[in-house]
Amino acid sequence: MASYLTMMHERLALARELLSPTGNLYLHCDDVAGHNLKVILDDVFGYDNSQDSIIWQRNSGSPKGSQFDERNFGRDVDYIYHYSRTGEYFHRGVFRDLGDEEILTRFPHEDARGRYNTATPLFSSRSMGPRPTLCYTYNGVTNPHPSGWRVSRERLAEMDANGEIIWREGNTPLRKIYLSTYKGEPIGNLWANLPIPRGNERVGYPTQKPEALLERVIKASSNEGDLVLDFFAGSGTTLAVAEKLGRRWIGCDLSRYAIQVTRKRMLDIDECRPFQLLNLGRYERRHWQVNVLNGDKPPERAAAEYYRFIISLYHAEPVGGHRYLHGRKAGRMIRVGRADAPVTRGDIMEAVRECAANRLPGLDVLGWEWELGLHDVITDEAKAEGVDVRLLIIPREVMDKRAVEKGDVKFHELAYLRTSLEVAGLQVVVKLDDFIIPNPELVPDEVRSRIKKWSDYIDFWAVDWNYGAGGEGDVFHNEWQTYRTRSAPALILLSEPHVYAEAGTRRILVKVIDIFGNDATKLHEVELR
Repeated sequence: MASYLTMMHERLALARELLSPTGNLYLHCDDVAGHNLKVILDDVFGYDNSQDSIIWQRNSGSPKGSQFDERNFGRDVDYIYHYSRTGEYFHRGVFRDLGDEEILTRFPHEDARGRYNTATPLFSSRSMGPRPTLCYTYNGVTNPHPSGWRVSRERLAEMDANGEIIWREGNTPLRKIYLSTYKGEPIGNLWANLPIPRGNERVGYPTQKPEALLERVIKASSNEGDLVLDFFAGSGTTLAVAEKLGRRWIGCDLSRYAIQVTRKRMLDIDECRPFQLLNLGRYERRHWQVNVLNGDKPPERAAAEYYRFIISLYHAEPVGGHRYLHGRKAGRMIRVGRADAPVTRGDIMEAVRECAANRLPGLDVLGWEWELGLHDVITDEAKAEGVDVRLLIIPREVMDKRAVEKGDVKFHELAYLRTSLEVAGLQVVVKLDDFIIPNPELVPDEVRSRIKKWSDYIDFWAVDWNYGAGGEGDVFHNEWQTYRTRSAPALILLSEPHVYAEAGTRRILVKVIDIFGNDATKLHEVELR
């Protein structure tokens, strides 16, 4: 809890820095940490900038899903804290539409023109909340209630001229409200009847919120074209609603799985505008290496300690006397990739040649990120040098002190993707031929039991038909994609045909995202005639 609250304090402090003077922040939490988070919010934003404490009845009063037993009352609600950076925050009232039966009850009168109306008092009262006292005489009526009138003399005269006042002899006057101009019932801070609906919206994410809830928040606190930021994107509900409401948006999450769920959700939106998917992990890793792992150590010593740390988590031993090799395990040498850069073909081949020169037949390369299209090219080149290469991913858990202490850090080999091209003149079709998970024993049993064929491991795949065009280096452009959904779980293995405008050499990059959120790539170079 202490680690979580420290992280949240830093995140909320950053959120305040990014928030515009008229902006709003909403924090959703349960009752486990809610009281702690409220104190942090008061510290970061200031007690005076606390605007609302909203209770969300997520189970709508139904005992189903409530964490109930004979020793407690169950848990049916979460909390949403609303803060602003300044007193100039933007906010508009939110109203609930009335149902047909409610309309008949609330607007029982019909005038000669067929307009349904109701009547409401024109005086103030304590039950209506604090209002300024307005005392004056109008149309022979002086202060229809000890608390005074609800509106100014000028506004009352305007309503009277429009026929909105009901004058009753001996009784207080009433104001007519027409159904056609009624905005709806004002919504307070108890939000009920907002469960996550069944169907396509339900994506199975543990902390998912209904789109109706986010629609209420975004409409109340922004206009079209405004920017919405979600620090914990999760299943992408905030971003999906922001897109549908014409807002600009940014979402971030540490989980590859969350990013993949969000990507598919955005692509499912009709006429979704183009968006970018950015991996900022190298900055986070660099921050971790400099500020957590190495501190103030000189660069050379810091690098050596970083390599030793990764080697120890791989349960290997460090070695010296080599330029490009950092460790040894079970007769195989080890090279560790830098924290702030992807592993490239050149990096691997330097280590391969050093292994070959010293007659060391096996090499494990550990990396955070990889040059696109690397896998099948590098293994063939290493074999030509007499070296067997394995490529393994350094997991993000390396940066989590708790995971390290528990021994929960597992290194996975890169998945292997095999694809082929069907070329007819200037037309090209990409076909998925195979996808190999090198360590299926590390896949959870409940997942492995549902895998019937190799394509069941693939959740999404995409093609960049002009990879590297225009000198953009390793930028992947998602020019065609397909993915499985609940309603269409079978994966399409053939891309749509792509027709090039003219002949020439083309580089085609295929990217696959597996069901765990990890990606694999395959690069093709084809000559079109």
